[in-house]
Amino acid sequence: MKTIRRLIHGEIIKAVSFVALGFLALFVFFDIVDQLQALNRLASSGYQFNHALMYVILLIPGHLYELLPLSVLIGSIFVMARFAQSSEFTILRTGGLGPWQALSSLFKLGLIFVALTFFVGDYIAPLANRNAQLLKAKFQGRITVGQTGAWLKERQKDLNFAVNVSALNSDGQLAQVRIHAFTPEGRLQYITTAPAAQIGENEWVLTDAEQRNYNLEATNTPRIEIQRSAQSHWPTEISTEMVAAALLSPDRMQTLDLFQYMRHLDANGQNAQRYEIEFWRKVFYPLSCLVMLSLALPFAYLHFRSGHVTGYVFGGVMAGISFYLLNNVFGFMGNLNNWQPWLTSAAPALIYSAISLATFWWLVLRQ
Repeated sequence: MKTIRRLIHGEIIKAVSFVALGFLALFVFFDIVDQLQALNRLASSGYQFNHALMYVILLIPGHLYELLPLSVLIGSIFVMARFAQSSEFTILRTGGLGPWQALSSLFKLGLIFVALTFFVGDYIAPLANRNAQLLKAKFQGRITVGQTGAWLKERQKDLNFAVNVSALNSDGQLAQVRIHAFTPEGRLQYITTAPAAQIGENEWVLTDAEQRNYNLEATNTPRIEIQRSAQSHWPTEISTEMVAAALLSPDRMQTLDLFQYMRHLDANGQNAQRYEIEFWRKVFYPLSCLVMLSLALPFAYLHFRSGHVTGYVFGGVMAGISFYLLNNVFGFMGNLNNWQPWLTSAAPALIYSAISLATFWWLVLRQ
Protein backbone atom coordinates (compact mmCIF):
# COMPACT_ATOMS: atom_id res chain seq x y z
CA MET A 1 0.00 0.00 0.00
CA LYS A 2 2.88 2.40 0.64
CA THR A 3 4.11 1.91 -2.93
CA ILE A 4 0.60 2.36 -4.35
CA ARG A 5 0.01 5.40 -2.17
CA ARG A 6 3.32 6.90 -3.25
CA LEU A 7 2.41 6.35 -6.92
CA ILE A 8 -1.08 7.85 -6.71
CA HIS A 9 -0.12 10.73 -4.41
CA GLY A 10 2.93 11.64 -6.48
CA GLU A 11 0.98 11.73 -9.74
CA ILE A 12 -1.86 13.77 -8.24
CA ILE A 13 0.50 16.28 -6.59
CA LYS A 14 2.34 16.82 -9.89
CA ALA A 15 -0.92 17.22 -11.82
CA VAL A 16 -2.46 19.58 -9.24
CA SER A 17 0.71 21.69 -9.16
CA PHE A 18 0.72 21.95 -12.95
CA VAL A 19 -2.97 22.96 -13.06
CA ALA A 20 -2.54 25.50 -10.25
CA LEU A 21 0.48 27.08 -11.97
CA GLY A 22 -1.45 27.29 -15.23
CA PHE A 23 -4.40 29.02 -13.58
CA LEU A 24 -2.12 31.37 -11.64
CA ALA A 25 -0.27 32.34 -14.82
CA LEU A 26 -3.61 33.17 -16.43
CA PHE A 27 -4.76 35.27 -13.47
CA VAL A 28 -1.41 37.06 -13.26
CA PHE A 29 -1.72 37.98 -16.94
CA PHE A 30 -5.22 39.39 -16.39
CA ASP A 31 -4.04 41.32 -13.32
CA ILE A 32 -1.12 42.84 -15.23
CA VAL A 33 -3.44 43.91 -18.04
CA ASP A 34 -5.77 45.46 -15.44
CA GLN A 35 -2.85 47.32 -13.84
CA LEU A 36 -1.92 48.95 -17.16
CA GLN A 37 -4.90 51.26 -16.68
CA ALA A 38 -3.75 52.07 -13.15
CA LEU A 39 -0.29 52.96 -14.51
CA ASN A 40 -1.82 55.68 -16.65
CA ARG A 41 -4.21 56.86 -13.95
CA LEU A 42 -1.63 57.03 -11.15
CA ALA A 43 1.44 58.00 -13.19
CA SER A 44 1.45 61.50 -11.69
CA SER A 45 1.66 59.95 -8.19
CA GLY A 46 4.78 57.95 -9.06
CA TYR A 47 3.05 54.61 -9.64
CA GLN A 48 5.42 52.66 -11.92
CA PHE A 49 5.53 49.20 -13.46
CA ASN A 50 7.60 47.72 -10.62
CA HIS A 51 4.89 48.84 -8.16
CA ALA A 52 2.21 47.29 -10.38
CA LEU A 53 4.20 44.06 -10.60
CA MET A 54 4.62 43.91 -6.83
CA TYR A 55 0.87 44.54 -6.42
CA VAL A 56 0.10 41.65 -8.80
CA ILE A 57 2.52 39.33 -6.96
CA LEU A 58 0.82 40.14 -3.64
CA LEU A 59 -2.52 39.08 -5.15
CA ILE A 60 -1.21 35.59 -6.04
CA PRO A 61 -1.86 33.97 -2.60
CA GLY A 62 -5.50 35.07 -2.76
CA HIS A 63 -5.87 33.55 -6.22
CA LEU A 64 -4.17 30.36 -5.05
CA TYR A 65 -6.60 30.04 -2.14
CA GLU A 66 -9.59 30.32 -4.48
CA LEU A 67 -8.11 27.99 -7.11
CA LEU A 68 -6.76 25.16 -4.95
CA PRO A 69 -9.98 23.08 -4.72
CA LEU A 70 -10.60 23.52 -8.45
CA SER A 71 -6.99 22.54 -9.20
CA VAL A 72 -7.32 19.49 -6.95
CA LEU A 73 -10.42 18.40 -8.85
CA ILE A 74 -8.96 18.86 -12.34
CA GLY A 75 -5.58 17.36 -11.48
CA SER A 76 -7.04 14.33 -9.72
CA ILE A 77 -9.58 13.69 -12.50
CA PHE A 78 -6.78 13.81 -15.07
CA VAL A 79 -4.70 11.29 -13.08
CA MET A 80 -7.63 8.94 -12.37
CA ALA A 81 -8.83 9.00 -16.00
CA ARG A 82 -5.30 8.38 -17.26
CA PHE A 83 -4.93 5.45 -14.87
CA ALA A 84 -8.18 4.01 -16.18
CA GLN A 85 -7.22 4.57 -19.82
CA SER A 86 -3.86 2.83 -19.44
CA SER A 87 -5.41 0.04 -17.31
CA GLU A 88 -2.99 0.89 -14.48
CA PHE A 89 -5.85 1.21 -12.00
CA THR A 90 -7.28 -2.13 -13.14
CA ILE A 91 -3.91 -3.72 -12.34
CA LEU A 92 -3.92 -2.04 -8.92
CA ARG A 93 -7.41 -3.38 -8.27
CA THR A 94 -6.28 -6.85 -9.29
CA GLY A 95 -3.41 -6.50 -6.86
CA GLY A 96 -5.85 -5.96 -3.98
CA LEU A 97 -6.65 -2.22 -3.98
CA GLY A 98 -10.27 -2.07 -2.86
CA PRO A 99 -12.65 0.89 -3.29
CA TRP A 100 -12.50 1.94 0.36
CA GLN A 101 -8.73 1.62 0.42
CA ALA A 102 -8.52 3.87 -2.66
CA LEU A 103 -10.91 6.39 -1.10
CA SER A 104 -8.98 6.32 2.17
CA SER A 105 -5.69 6.88 0.33
CA LEU A 106 -7.13 9.88 -1.50
CA PHE A 107 -8.52 11.31 1.74
CA LYS A 108 -5.09 11.11 3.37
CA LEU A 109 -3.72 13.18 0.49
CA GLY A 110 -6.77 15.41 0.74
CA LEU A 111 -5.93 16.30 4.33
CA ILE A 112 -2.64 17.74 3.08
CA PHE A 113 -4.50 19.88 0.54
CA VAL A 114 -6.99 20.92 3.26
CA ALA A 115 -4.15 22.07 5.53
CA LEU A 116 -2.46 23.88 2.65
CA THR A 117 -5.68 25.64 1.63
CA PHE A 118 -6.40 26.71 5.21
CA PHE A 119 -2.84 27.96 5.76
CA VAL A 120 -2.80 29.97 2.52
CA GLY A 121 -6.31 31.35 3.04
CA ASP A 122 -5.96 32.18 6.72
CA TYR A 123 -2.41 33.45 6.99
CA ILE A 124 -0.66 34.17 3.70
CA ALA A 125 -3.54 35.54 1.58
CA PRO A 126 -4.94 38.05 4.15
CA LEU A 127 -1.47 39.42 4.90
CA ALA A 128 -0.57 39.67 1.21
CA ASN A 129 -3.91 41.27 0.30
CA ARG A 130 -3.58 43.85 3.06
CA ASN A 131 -0.06 44.74 1.95
CA ALA A 132 -1.30 44.99 -1.62
CA GLN A 133 -4.02 47.43 -0.58
CA LEU A 134 -1.55 49.47 1.48
CA LEU A 135 0.86 49.55 -1.47
CA LYS A 136 -1.90 50.86 -3.72
CA ALA A 137 -2.97 53.34 -1.04
CA LYS A 138 0.49 54.97 -1.10
CA PHE A 139 -0.33 56.23 -4.57
CA GLN A 140 -4.12 56.45 -4.39
CA GLY A 141 -3.91 58.21 -1.03
CA ARG A 142 -6.10 55.98 1.12
CA ILE A 143 -8.27 52.89 1.47
CA THR A 144 -11.95 53.76 1.61
CA VAL A 145 -15.37 52.26 0.95
CA GLY A 146 -18.21 54.21 -0.60
CA GLN A 147 -18.75 57.94 -0.21
CA THR A 148 -19.30 57.98 3.56
CA GLY A 149 -16.58 55.55 4.65
CA ALA A 150 -17.17 52.88 7.27
CA TRP A 151 -19.50 52.96 10.26
CA LEU A 152 -18.88 51.10 13.52
CA LYS A 153 -20.78 50.92 16.79
CA GLU A 154 -19.68 50.34 20.35
CA ARG A 155 -21.47 50.17 23.69
CA GLN A 156 -19.68 51.39 26.77
CA LYS A 157 -20.92 51.68 30.34
CA ASP A 158 -23.06 54.77 30.10
CA LEU A 159 -22.88 55.74 26.41
CA ASN A 160 -23.43 54.26 22.98
CA PHE A 161 -21.09 55.31 20.18
CA ALA A 162 -21.50 55.46 16.42
CA VAL A 163 -18.12 55.94 14.76
CA ASN A 164 -17.50 56.97 11.18
CA VAL A 165 -14.07 56.51 9.56
CA SER A 166 -13.69 57.98 6.11
CA ALA A 167 -10.53 56.11 5.10
CA LEU A 168 -7.46 54.22 6.25
CA ASN A 169 -4.20 55.80 5.12
CA SER A 170 -1.21 53.78 3.94
CA ASP A 171 0.65 54.46 7.21
CA GLY A 172 -2.19 52.96 9.27
CA GLN A 173 -3.70 56.31 10.32
CA LEU A 174 -7.45 56.87 10.24
CA ALA A 175 -8.67 59.81 8.20
CA GLN A 176 -11.70 62.04 8.88
CA VAL A 177 -12.97 60.46 12.08
CA ARG A 178 -16.35 61.30 13.59
CA ILE A 179 -17.47 59.92 16.96
CA HIS A 180 -21.14 60.31 17.93
CA ALA A 181 -21.98 59.66 21.59
CA PHE A 182 -25.55 58.85 22.62
CA THR A 183 -27.15 58.28 25.98
CA PRO A 184 -28.93 54.94 26.60
CA GLU A 185 -32.19 56.79 25.83
CA GLY A 186 -30.85 57.67 22.36
CA ARG A 187 -30.17 61.36 23.03
CA LEU A 188 -27.12 62.86 21.32
CA GLN A 189 -24.58 63.96 23.94
CA TYR A 190 -21.57 65.03 21.89
CA ILE A 191 -19.82 64.68 18.52
CA THR A 192 -16.05 64.52 18.26
CA THR A 193 -14.39 65.09 14.89
CA ALA A 194 -10.72 64.81 13.93
CA PRO A 195 -8.93 64.91 10.58
CA ALA A 196 -6.66 62.04 11.68
CA ALA A 197 -6.41 59.42 14.41
CA GLN A 198 -4.01 56.69 15.44
CA ILE A 199 -5.18 53.45 16.99
CA GLY A 200 -3.34 52.61 20.19
CA GLU A 201 -3.85 49.99 22.87
CA ASN A 202 -7.48 50.24 24.04
CA GLU A 203 -7.69 53.84 22.83
CA TRP A 204 -7.69 56.13 19.81
CA VAL A 205 -5.42 59.16 19.77
CA LEU A 206 -7.23 61.93 17.89
CA THR A 207 -5.22 64.75 16.30
CA ASP A 208 -6.66 68.31 16.22
CA ALA A 209 -9.91 67.08 17.72
CA GLU A 210 -13.03 69.18 18.06
CA GLN A 211 -15.79 68.11 20.45
CA ARG A 212 -19.29 69.59 20.35
CA ASN A 213 -21.17 68.98 23.60
CA TYR A 214 -24.96 69.23 23.27
CA ASN A 215 -26.15 70.53 26.62
CA LEU A 216 -29.84 70.12 25.96
CA GLU A 217 -30.84 69.79 29.62
CA ALA A 218 -29.57 73.18 30.70
CA THR A 219 -31.77 75.00 33.16
CA ASN A 220 -31.83 78.18 31.11
CA THR A 221 -31.50 77.60 27.34
CA PRO A 222 -29.99 74.59 25.58
CA ARG A 223 -26.56 75.31 24.21
CA ILE A 224 -23.68 73.74 22.33
CA GLU A 225 -20.23 73.86 23.87
CA ILE A 226 -17.20 73.48 21.59
CA GLN A 227 -13.87 72.18 22.87
CA ARG A 228 -10.71 71.93 20.78
CA SER A 229 -7.50 70.08 21.63
CA ALA A 230 -4.32 69.28 19.74
CA GLN A 231 -4.50 65.68 20.94
CA SER A 232 -7.38 63.80 22.49
CA HIS A 233 -7.63 60.23 23.81
CA TRP A 234 -10.81 58.21 23.31
CA PRO A 235 -10.92 54.84 25.17
CA THR A 236 -12.33 52.09 22.95
CA GLU A 237 -12.02 48.39 22.14
CA ILE A 238 -12.29 49.00 18.38
CA SER A 239 -9.02 47.69 16.95
CA THR A 240 -7.23 48.15 13.66
CA GLU A 241 -8.52 44.76 12.48
CA MET A 242 -12.12 45.86 13.08
CA VAL A 243 -11.64 49.07 11.13
CA ALA A 244 -9.94 47.13 8.33
CA ALA A 245 -12.84 44.67 8.37
CA ALA A 246 -15.30 47.51 7.83
CA LEU A 247 -13.19 49.04 5.06
CA LEU A 248 -12.01 45.84 3.34
CA SER A 249 -13.87 42.82 2.02
CA PRO A 250 -14.41 40.15 4.73
CA ASP A 251 -12.92 37.44 2.50
CA ARG A 252 -9.54 39.14 3.01
CA MET A 253 -9.62 38.64 6.76
CA GLN A 254 -8.27 35.89 8.96
CA THR A 255 -10.74 33.48 10.53
CA LEU A 256 -9.94 34.68 14.07
CA ASP A 257 -10.35 38.34 13.05
CA LEU A 258 -13.71 37.51 11.47
CA PHE A 259 -14.84 35.74 14.63
CA GLN A 260 -13.83 38.66 16.84
CA TYR A 261 -15.53 41.16 14.52
CA MET A 262 -18.69 39.02 14.51
CA ARG A 263 -18.74 39.08 18.31
CA HIS A 264 -18.23 42.84 18.27
CA LEU A 265 -21.18 43.31 15.89
CA ASP A 266 -23.42 41.02 17.95
CA ALA A 267 -22.46 42.76 21.19
CA ASN A 268 -23.45 46.11 19.69
CA GLY A 269 -26.71 44.97 18.13
CA GLN A 270 -25.52 45.08 14.51
CA ASN A 271 -26.28 42.66 11.72
CA ALA A 272 -23.38 40.22 11.41
CA GLN A 273 -24.98 37.92 8.82
CA ARG A 274 -22.50 38.71 6.05
CA TYR A 275 -19.48 38.15 8.29
CA GLU A 276 -20.93 34.98 9.82
CA ILE A 277 -21.41 33.50 6.34
CA GLU A 278 -17.86 34.41 5.41
CA PHE A 279 -16.57 32.96 8.69
CA TRP A 280 -18.24 29.61 8.09
CA ARG A 281 -17.17 29.71 4.45
CA LYS A 282 -13.56 29.99 5.59
CA VAL A 283 -14.15 27.02 7.89
CA PHE A 284 -15.75 24.78 5.25
CA TYR A 285 -13.95 25.92 2.09
CA PRO A 286 -10.67 24.01 2.73
CA LEU A 287 -12.70 20.84 3.33
CA SER A 288 -13.95 21.08 -0.26
CA CYS A 289 -10.60 19.57 -1.31
CA LEU A 290 -11.84 16.27 0.17
CA VAL A 291 -15.05 16.64 -1.83
CA MET A 292 -13.08 17.25 -5.02
CA LEU A 293 -10.98 14.11 -4.51
CA SER A 294 -14.06 12.00 -3.85
CA LEU A 295 -15.56 13.34 -7.08
CA ALA A 296 -12.43 12.32 -8.99
CA LEU A 297 -12.19 8.72 -7.75
CA PRO A 298 -15.09 7.30 -9.86
CA PHE A 299 -13.21 8.33 -13.01
CA ALA A 300 -10.67 5.60 -12.26
CA TYR A 301 -13.40 2.94 -12.53
CA LEU A 302 -14.55 3.95 -16.02
CA HIS A 303 -14.15 1.14 -18.54
CA PHE A 304 -12.45 2.42 -21.66
CA ARG A 305 -9.19 1.59 -23.34
CA SER A 306 -9.11 4.40 -25.85
CA GLY A 307 -10.49 7.89 -26.04
CA HIS A 308 -9.67 11.38 -25.03
CA VAL A 309 -8.86 12.09 -21.41
CA THR A 310 -9.37 15.77 -22.17
CA GLY A 311 -13.12 15.22 -22.37
CA TYR A 312 -13.23 14.01 -18.79
CA VAL A 313 -10.92 16.79 -17.69
CA PHE A 314 -13.28 19.28 -19.34
CA GLY A 315 -16.13 17.74 -17.37
CA GLY A 316 -14.06 18.20 -14.24
CA VAL A 317 -13.49 21.85 -15.11
CA MET A 318 -17.23 22.38 -15.53
CA ALA A 319 -17.93 20.63 -12.21
CA GLY A 320 -15.32 22.77 -10.45
CA ILE A 321 -16.66 26.00 -11.94
CA SER A 322 -20.21 25.04 -11.00
CA PHE A 323 -19.06 24.38 -7.41
CA TYR A 324 -17.32 27.75 -7.28
CA LEU A 325 -20.42 29.53 -8.67
CA LEU A 326 -22.76 27.64 -6.33
CA ASN A 327 -20.57 28.57 -3.38
CA ASN A 328 -20.86 32.28 -4.23
CA VAL A 329 -24.57 32.11 -5.11
CA PHE A 330 -25.41 30.44 -1.80
CA GLY A 331 -23.46 33.16 0.01
CA PHE A 332 -25.49 35.95 -1.65
CA MET A 333 -28.81 34.11 -1.24
CA GLY A 334 -28.09 33.32 2.40
CA ASN A 335 -27.30 36.96 3.09
CA LEU A 336 -30.46 38.17 1.34
CA ASN A 337 -32.82 35.58 2.84
CA ASN A 338 -31.21 35.48 6.30
CA TRP A 339 -30.44 31.76 6.16
CA GLN A 340 -28.42 29.97 8.82
CA PRO A 341 -24.79 31.04 8.13
CA TRP A 342 -23.21 27.63 8.78
CA LEU A 343 -25.77 25.84 6.60
CA THR A 344 -25.41 28.43 3.83
CA SER A 345 -21.65 27.92 3.75
CA ALA A 346 -21.77 24.13 4.08
CA ALA A 347 -24.58 23.52 1.55
CA PRO A 348 -22.41 23.47 -1.64
CA ALA A 349 -19.94 21.03 -0.10
CA LEU A 350 -22.79 18.83 1.19
CA ILE A 351 -24.49 18.80 -2.22
CA TYR A 352 -21.32 17.85 -4.06
CA SER A 353 -20.44 15.30 -1.39
CA ALA A 354 -23.82 13.64 -1.95
CA ILE A 355 -23.22 13.66 -5.72
CA SER A 356 -19.74 12.16 -5.35
CA LEU A 357 -20.94 9.44 -2.95
CA ALA A 358 -23.86 8.58 -5.24
CA THR A 359 -21.51 8.37 -8.22
CA PHE A 360 -19.07 6.30 -6.20
CA TRP A 361 -21.85 3.88 -5.23
CA TRP A 362 -23.20 3.64 -8.78
CA LEU A 363 -19.87 3.11 -10.56
CA VAL A 364 -17.93 1.20 -7.92
CA LEU A 365 -19.93 -0.46 -5.15
CA ARG A 366 -22.98 -1.36 -7.25
CA GLN A 367 -20.92 -3.24 -9.86
